[in-house]
Amino acid sequence: MSLTDTIKLWDEAITAADQRQWTTALDTFAAIREPSSKICFNVGSLRLSLGQLNEAEKEFDKSISRDEHLAVAFFQRGITLYKNEKCEEALRDFKEAFNLLRGNQLIDYKQLGLRYKLCACQVLHNLALAHATLQEWDNAEQVVKKALTFKTEAKHNYVDQALEAVSKRELFQLLLFPEGEFFRPKKQVVAQLEKQDFLGEAMVVASIIDKDAFSGFAPLQPVAPEPVPKRKVSEKFKTLQSKPYRVLFNFIPSNEMELELQPGNIVFLLEQGQDNWATVTFNDKTGLVPYNYIEPLEHIKAERSPSPDIPAPPKTAAPDRPHGVKDENVPTIARSQVIEPSKKTECKHHTIPKGCIVKIHFKYTIAIRVKPGLLLSKLLAVICQKFDLSEKRLVLSYKSQAEGELIPITTETKMKKIWSEVSNQRLVIWVKFVEVVALYDYTVTASIDLSFQEGDRIQVLAQVNDNWLEGQYNGNTGIFPASFIKELSIA
Repeated sequence: MSLTDTIKLWDEAITAADQRQWTTALDTFAAIREPSSKICFNVGSLRLSLGQLNEAEKEFDKSISRDEHLAVAFFQRGITLYKNEKCEEALRDFKEAFNLLRGNQLIDYKQLGLRYKLCACQVLHNLALAHATLQEWDNAEQVVKKALTFKTEAKHNYVDQALEAVSKRELFQLLLFPEGEFFRPKKQVVAQLEKQDFLGEAMVVASIIDKDAFSGFAPLQPVAPEPVPKRKVSEKFKTLQSKPYRVLFNFIPSNEMELELQPGNIVFLLEQGQDNWATVTFNDKTGLVPYNYIEPLEHIKAERSPSPDIPAPPKTAAPDRPHGVKDENVPTIARSQVIEPSKKTECKHHTIPKGCIVKIHFKYTIAIRVKPGLLLSKLLAVICQKFDLSEKRLVLSYKSQAEGELIPITTETKMKKIWSEVSNQRLVIWVKFVEVVALYDYTVTASIDLSFQEGDRIQVLAQVNDNWLEGQYNGNTGIFPASFIKELSIA
């Protein structure tokens, strides 16, 4: 069967499926010889919609055998196996689907003709349900907590509901692939399949003779001047006309058309598509990002113009003052009030208190001069600025003269007491990062992650956002979920 015939039958089957004529669509797909992985996936989805679980499983087997990297096929077969009460096999398929995501938050199949995004938290949700059905509650709880780290949108609240159900040792609802979504052939390819007569019959297209119907050969006629092409608007000019947007979530591209962004980046919106994707520009690069990953910035209000009630200032200079006229508002100075240089009294010099020198022991030792009695929060800000630290994740300590041991400075009251003990305007401070303890094991899922085991102590370097921290452990530096640790109490 030629490729043209295959695409025609494929398009006819999708048209029937859009009208929910499942049987007609199956018969049309059956006429395709040597179907591809996408077509086998479509047939399996149709069988699943008709409740034919065993037949659907066989079709998904064919789809996976033709493309071993199609994660959505493993996800659909796992759903079919779970419905057919084959939980152990469904468990394996959900694991394989998550592995094929390769640490990404989602895979968008739009470029392959399927309007669907397979999210990692969806796969882990069903994987946890399979563990729960097999009464493996500890594994289920661990998988659901892992799914929380891949949750990026508010609509993923089903993960929170699953965690609550697992804590009560109750089963929760299976997430299904949307009915009616199929791999579709490209519209441009389908449009080119229609027969077109590029020669046709001879006809008069343009002539200088009114109502000319001659279609034979004739001498060359004057040609109308070609229209001047419109100048294409440059991308930089589009950027100047577009509105700025702020990036809300970290976005990792899955193809060359998408743009990698991080939370806090400012992008300019060029076009918003109807499929919830937006074309933006960032750092002279243009690409696609999900529209719900960005939010518009508030425009700066224009400066108010002066009130029309206030008269404008005069444009001419003031006239000269007449002679012999004194200004009553200008005070006159008596001669007795003028101080001769020889009779000037000596001015008293007020002594300005010198700053206190604070020696700080951290990555290296530095000395700074601060105002005595400086608040703890202000001192922390100065130290962070000196060591170029973006977040104040530090603990200050002071060696008491009475006890001779390092005492953490945790409150403003302790800071005031330390200032009272300072002598000779000298103060020595020891600085270290906040230390936390791991509540659970965390395995690296990306190159920027930091792995650790339960009970390990980690130094927190900075706070990435509300859910992630940057830390250092065992000589390695990386990020990790904030919900996986507990901050140690400081005396």
